[in-house]
Amino acid sequence: MIRSASVSRPVRLLSLAALVLCVAASPMVASAADWLGPSAVTAAADGEHVFVACRDADQVLMVEAASGKVAGKIPVPATPTAMALCPEGKTLYVTCAAPASTVALIDVEEQSVTGTIPAGHTATGIAVAPDNSTLYVCNRFNDEVAVIDVASKETVTRVPVIREPHGAVITPDGDTVFVINHLPLDPCDEFDVAIEVAVINTEDNEVQHIRLPNGSTAARGIAMSPDGRYVYVTHILARYQMPTTQLERGWMNTNALTIIDAAEKQYVNTVLLDDVDLGAANPWGVTTNEDGSLILVAHAGTHELSVIDAKGLMEKLAGIPEEPDPDQMPDRSIYASVRQSDVPNDLAFLVGLRRRIKLDGNGAHGVAVIGETAYVGMHFSDTLAEVDLEDRPGRLVNPIALGPTPEMTIQRRGEMFFHDADLCFQNWQSCASCHPDARADGLNWDLLNDGIGNPKNTKSMLLAHQTPPSMAEGVRESAEVAVRAGIVHIQFAVRPEEDAVAIDEYLKALEPVPSPYRVDGELSPAAERGKKIFFDEKVGCARCHPEPLYTDNLLHDVGSRGWFTRTDAFVTPTLVEVWRTAPYMHDGKWLTIEDLIKKGGHGGEGKGGDLSGLTEQQLDDLIEFVLSL
Repeated sequence: MIRSASVSRPVRLLSLAALVLCVAASPMVASAADWLGPSAVTAAADGEHVFVACRDADQVLMVEAASGKVAGKIPVPATPTAMALCPEGKTLYVTCAAPASTVALIDVEEQSVTGTIPAGHTATGIAVAPDNSTLYVCNRFNDEVAVIDVASKETVTRVPVIREPHGAVITPDGDTVFVINHLPLDPCDEFDVAIEVAVINTEDNEVQHIRLPNGSTAARGIAMSPDGRYVYVTHILARYQMPTTQLERGWMNTNALTIIDAAEKQYVNTVLLDDVDLGAANPWGVTTNEDGSLILVAHAGTHELSVIDAKGLMEKLAGIPEEPDPDQMPDRSIYASVRQSDVPNDLAFLVGLRRRIKLDGNGAHGVAVIGETAYVGMHFSDTLAEVDLEDRPGRLVNPIALGPTPEMTIQRRGEMFFHDADLCFQNWQSCASCHPDARADGLNWDLLNDGIGNPKNTKSMLLAHQTPPSMAEGVRESAEVAVRAGIVHIQFAVRPEEDAVAIDEYLKALEPVPSPYRVDGELSPAAERGKKIFFDEKVGCARCHPEPLYTDNLLHDVGSRGWFTRTDAFVTPTLVEVWRTAPYMHDGKWLTIEDLIKKGGHGGEGKGGDLSGLTEQQLDDLIEFVLSL
């Protein structure tokens, strides 16, 4: 299904002065500074080196493929998130994420940054036109793709996409760019909530979107087959409409690879990367080998590499009808998928088509291939996993140390545990499966801590420990209690107390990302006007949302009871980073803050305040301030 984009946000680029505001754009905590944090991996054109983007060290490493030695260390201006080589292989383009991001131009031969190009808020993905004339840069928190002219180093136009673009690929003919949206943007009280893939026509920069299956969220990786025929997307496929009573057979979260027909710009199908009794949590990087015969997926939660027979996969998909002949229905005990719509629920679909290779280290992120060898960045181990792809006995998996191992702080250990599905029963999910980057997945979940049949919208973990009680109805007295309950009742595991303590410390150390609604790190004139309205005693917003955390930590009835709700009062949420946490209210009914205030009447008479005397412009100014927090 393809539909036009309909949701965008005003674009405001921040200067480097914004960096002094409070935080870096990366969710990594300050204690990770001594670590490298290898993430994205790209093969050099000479086939003799791989480039490794180290998120925690703000540098790109050049590693010799033959020896595994680090041949170069190239500092970059900010957190490196994605890389792409120019067609000739002489220049490496690196997105460096910050409130005012840049694209660093690295001379491969000289191993140095020769220039930078301004980008938007938290540049996270990049694609290069085949003629090296144009860059397509995902500005994650501007909800846009910047089209940048390489010669002038200027942004030609900005293409709005749906929500948090996270990666991009371009067809070999340069006609089409495919971009993954990291999160869904749908009201959660509706039946269908899913991420979409943006399809940009490079001739006129018109955009359409291909919708993925219901429950698709947290897209992390995108790749294109070498012939330009297929696009592969890694993401979670959440079973959010089920009560969270168990984990067996992917009851809560499954982990998926979606295939898109690039020429037809159509959804093909979604296959599960899990096994029947063993999850393959948090699929991240995806790529192919040189001839496209293998699809490789790195699993950040289970620290492994999936190697998939691409031809066999497509042949099997092609052999399944849209609807089977009723007179020739196969035995479901043998054939789990009898129609195309069965495939996204078929945990055995890849049997015989995929090898799961366990890797040494923790946090498999990016993956690249040279010949018969794959290289995987192990984010929490500061290693590069070297994997022999030949299917033979004694296959080699060799960890390459990228530097000395710093001391493991409690915050970093907690960050590692938060993203580690090995802590979970049958490895189906990590904490990050529902809280990507320790924020929210954009879905409603029916947790059992407040009864069954009353789903609630996922909350961000930012400031959770500083704003008790926890959960929408305040059923957990603190985030400490909620963390331990989550390990037992969501991960279905029993873990040592020190694991929970470490996760606490990681979450306490999280810092907010500066809002994209700020201008050079400061409130816009409209937001300044809105601030006065917000703190006006008659309007009354600050009564429930006082500084500095913009919550009074109390339960209030603001008229938000929904279809499945059994109570009227809910805990006041913090407004810090509220620009990032759509949809809004406990049931995710409202898609934007504007809708919440203007259509939902939140903050109006009888709902905590009095907005009756405000003009349309004053309401807009108030909304601008709230979105700037």
